[in-house]
Amino acid sequence: MDGVLFQATIFLLAAVIAVPIASRLGMGSVLGYLLAGVIIGPVLGLISQPESLLHYAEFGVVMMLFLIGLELDPRALWAMRHKLLGLGGSQIALTGAAVMIGMLSLGYTTNISIAVGMIFALSSTAIVLQTLSEKNLMKTGGGRSAFSVLLTQDIAVIPMLALLPLLAMPVVMEISTDGSIAKPDHASAHGSMSLVEGLPGWGVTLVTLAVVGAIVLAGMYLVRPIFRFIHAAHLREMYTAFALLIVVGIAFLMNLVGLSPALGTFLAGVLLANSEFRHELESDIEPFKGLLLGLFFITVGAQIDFVGFFADPIPILGVTLGIMLVKAVILFILGRVSGLRGRDQALFTLGLAQAGEFGFVLISFSLQQNVLPADLAEHLMLVVALSMLITPLLFIVYDVLSRRIGDGDSSQQADDKIDEKGPIIIAGIGRFGQIVNRLVRSVGYKTVVLDHDMRTIELMRRFGVKGFFGDPTRPELLHAAGLGEARVLVAALDDPKATTKLVEHARRGHPDLHIVARAHDRNHVYQLYRAGANDIVREMFDSSLRAGRYVLENSGLNEYEAAQAEQAFFQHDRYTLRELADLWNPDIPASENQEYIARAKELEKELEVSLLALLDGDSQDAA
Repeated sequence: MDGVLFQATIFLLAAVIAVPIASRLGMGSVLGYLLAGVIIGPVLGLISQPESLLHYAEFGVVMMLFLIGLELDPRALWAMRHKLLGLGGSQIALTGAAVMIGMLSLGYTTNISIAVGMIFALSSTAIVLQTLSEKNLMKTGGGRSAFSVLLTQDIAVIPMLALLPLLAMPVVMEISTDGSIAKPDHASAHGSMSLVEGLPGWGVTLVTLAVVGAIVLAGMYLVRPIFRFIHAAHLREMYTAFALLIVVGIAFLMNLVGLSPALGTFLAGVLLANSEFRHELESDIEPFKGLLLGLFFITVGAQIDFVGFFADPIPILGVTLGIMLVKAVILFILGRVSGLRGRDQALFTLGLAQAGEFGFVLISFSLQQNVLPADLAEHLMLVVALSMLITPLLFIVYDVLSRRIGDGDSSQQADDKIDEKGPIIIAGIGRFGQIVNRLVRSVGYKTVVLDHDMRTIELMRRFGVKGFFGDPTRPELLHAAGLGEARVLVAALDDPKATTKLVEHARRGHPDLHIVARAHDRNHVYQLYRAGANDIVREMFDSSLRAGRYVLENSGLNEYEAAQAEQAFFQHDRYTLRELADLWNPDIPASENQEYIARAKELEKELEVSLLALLDGDSQDAA
């Protein structure tokens, strides 16, 4: 018991320390878990026999695939079918084939070569998606293409797990002391219980189909009634218990017929993707999935043979860089064929060149199924881990290339030729810009609309609003739209940095232009103020102010008093922003700027006094 508690303490302590540090450094949680395992395993030697925990840790992968299934709405998949089958499918097929040919040329068997090809066809979903989100690159052409490929890879893991047992090498039999023949211990890793043991081939097939059919029918017809039954008990923990029962029970059934538990849980997730209980299931499973996946990655890191690596590092490092180069070349060609250019192509190529966390899953499963020999599996683990550790450096390379390439190549579609000019230019026609455009056009003024999202432009054209596709921060595009003759520019882009850049350029060359800018938050207000915007509108401020007025009207104030308070708050907020703008320092966080904090407190006190005095005066007048 003490040994188990000691190991649990070490695992949790390593995760709590290493993962936040890795996340803050931009390396992602997966690399944090791997580093934690490396530290407590090969470096400090605090964990002995981490492979004994791997069987339990793999259950986190089962839960991950269940959650992936929950996210895969069939209609969304159908809408993305061209990129999923074309771009994603081609990437998996070409990369797998290239690696397989390389393995065959080195003298490995066909089965081993196919397995290794599948392992390195995958990229790191966890690292790439987190980095794309942190860098606001998800909505770019390269980001969307990378997401499509990653989604295809996640789906492809299911047939890969189903195919690997078919690639198993003949099991080496052992002669016992009494002359009988026995299988190695790992052949019974899943336990001795089985529904198909001793059955003929047709019997195995029937039982397997019956179990899969039972899972499908249960997902369609039993889950909802049971959830409603549990809901009637009003016990929060029962939701969690039932969610775990679904995953554990399906995994157990799949083990009984010799299939991958991940396959069954994924199938169940897809069946429940449109269920009204989908979000409840996600919230209940997510914490267990995260912890068990973390345990999985820690055990993987603890098993990495760094002694073997440092004994002869050049071959391992060479194989890692070679595989990443092969993947990058294939990704570059596919990106080019699909229309990616410039920064989008660089992001697509460099972002997906690594191996992924599912590579650990496939390697472990391949070893368990006797597909890969143990020494090769150890080397592959090292290659996958090293490629993931190199990935943050690739994104740094992308940042450098992105600045050199410039803005002109950031779009995968050529800009529209602008054949209209108007007194009002609206840059950005999202939710914010649409309202501004509708109001201005309804009064009879002509506008020129610019946006860098082709889908938004096409959508607006269906409703009779003409817009032009292109990057509004490009000087030549703005001048083509008539910036030199325009009276008003509305900077309503979704990206705060792009909005500030647009305002700076417009103000630099046109001092008489009136600029109305959309601000993301208060700090962005100060940036736009210094950039030269005339009117700055925080995107959530007016709606929040109106909501506050409704609260006052239903909390004791009449409509006139609430409107007076709203107007007074608005005027004081504008005065506050002007006062604090002079104290704001972009190099010092507001929470650490003592002069800024002191003045903000003074202004907040002034607001309270003025509002109370206003309402007190209104009540006396009414009396």
